[in-house]
Amino acid sequence: MPTLADVLEARRSIAPHLRPTPLYGYASLDELLGTEVFVKHENHQPVGAFKVRGGVNLVSRLTPDERRRGVIAASTGNHGQSIAFAARLFEVQATICVPEVANPVKVASMRGLGAKLVFHGRDFDAAREHCEQLASEHGFRYVHSGNEPLLIAGVATQTLEILEEQPGIEVVIVPIGGGSGAAGACLVAKSVNPEVKVIGVQSDAAPAAYRSWRERRLVDDRMETFAEGLATRSPFELPQRILWRLLDDFVLVSDDEIRSAQAQLIETTRNLVEAAGAAPLAAALRLRNQLVGKRVALIASGGNVSLEQLLDLLNRAPVVPLSA
Repeated sequence: MPTLADVLEARRSIAPHLRPTPLYGYASLDELLGTEVFVKHENHQPVGAFKVRGGVNLVSRLTPDERRRGVIAASTGNHGQSIAFAARLFEVQATICVPEVANPVKVASMRGLGAKLVFHGRDFDAAREHCEQLASEHGFRYVHSGNEPLLIAGVATQTLEILEEQPGIEVVIVPIGGGSGAAGACLVAKSVNPEVKVIGVQSDAAPAAYRSWRERRLVDDRMETFAEGLATRSPFELPQRILWRLLDDFVLVSDDEIRSAQAQLIETTRNLVEAAGAAPLAAALRLRNQLVGKRVALIASGGNVSLEQLLDLLNRAPVVPLSA
């Protein structure tokens, strides 16, 4: 299990390649939530998502034999972009397995970064199962999107940046698909200041990680959310083990609440924020009465939205009541 020392080492590894991302406050969000709110803009990363931190940390540590064999990963897009970016940086061949209906913005990015793409199945888990088969057949170094200590230590640096810039933060809200980002947030927050509360959020249309956390066992569930960064039907063991120990709360929100939060964040911050990155705001609106008077950080985990998705959002985003 990664430690704070691993996170500090990860920061040293990624610092030559990735800059810290902005942490901005917005008066309209403060007014909306009735408290002081900061947004961690991981959408400003070179690939538009937080996962690149973990990819750079892991690929920089590959053995010579692993570099020679090449890496393979399964992804709906952001993990794949992370591995493709890092593989190009360190001159390693990368193969990424993606669902057949993967986000075209993320597909174009991975292809542009030099990764070989393999399209398979209708969702992430189908692509992941095929990826594991290819790794076994061809001897690639398989990079799981959650069960990798170096990935978790890498993505945890986003929370380290939050608490260094704003030491008074009392609550961090982070989206959960596989859970690497939330696990990293827990590791840092509880090491730096155990009083900081870490809250995870997932769509109720894909609640596998939520159910696994509540039941303290790995539970598969349906996967019907439009928010691809939250779209897993099987939980990941290592992040869950960390979340079982350290996560303070876990909230389920509807896809309509995510759409509304996404539209609000885009309008308020003048940033492109993808659905998973808007889920923390949806959770904060659910918990608004509990957050009053606290300093809150929302992790906008990514901004990879296709034009088609954006137009659909603007046409469909509902107005959700703001009361908890």
